Amino acid sequence: MAAFQATRRHFIQGFGGASVLTLFGCNRREQAMVRLYTFGDSILNCGRYNEFGVHPGQLLVQNDDRLFPEFQGQDLISRGPAQLEHRARDGATVDNLPSQAHQLRVEGRTMPAAALITIGGNDLLRGLIKDTGAGITIFANALDTFVQQLPIRPVVLGNVYDPTFGDDRRNFVGVEPAIARKNLQRMNTEIQQIANRYGQLVDLHAHFLKGDPSWFTATIEPSLQGASEVRRAFLPYVLGK
Repeated sequence: MAAFQATRRHFIQGFGGASVLTLFGCNRREQAMVRLYTFGDSILNCGRYNEFGVHPGQLLVQNDDRLFPEFQGQDLISRGPAQLEHRARDGATVDNLPSQAHQLRVEGRTMPAAALITIGGNDLLRGLIKDTGAGITIFANALDTFVQQLPIRPVVLGNVYDPTFGDDRRNFVGVEPAIARKNLQRMNTEIQQIANRYGQLVDLHAHFLKGDPSWFTATIEPSLQGASEVRRAFLPYVLGK
């Protein structure tokens, strides 16, 4: 994975609050193929957790109007040609991100493309939820390196949601809730800072605090409705607020 070029760094400085389509124009006859890339964990690769095999990247490129009529016409394909390259994997940690970008080929410097990334939940569950040292800093350094070297811009990073809705009675990790919430906050602060450097943050944490148990399955994974809610959170950054 080649290091990110300076010319692309200049491009991202102009990203601001613009959507993917704003950056590349919305005229169907003139617009080139938009490629949407997904990297990370089951937040973007949750198809195995619903009977329809639906995940957020699919819905952002082309909504399923039968399942989600509310979002009819609110997808990339309705604006012009679009394609998904889905690389996120269930169970991934930050250390798995480089392998997801293995043999990544981005066609041409002017080809419209955007990368969506969700990572951190599995890192928390595998020990960082009770981190008292440099673990979350090490996580952040690894994520920063991956995003910096990723040859795709813009980058849209989702932070880590709380499947307990902030209710300590739903604690399932076996760690004192105050410690767990502090480390979740620490991780999300690091993700926010990385997003500020390279692109945009999608606040999945805030969005999912407004949800209900139907958004989850297997305790922590996005259900069919949850997959659509992840899509809902990313949608403004893809189509425009």
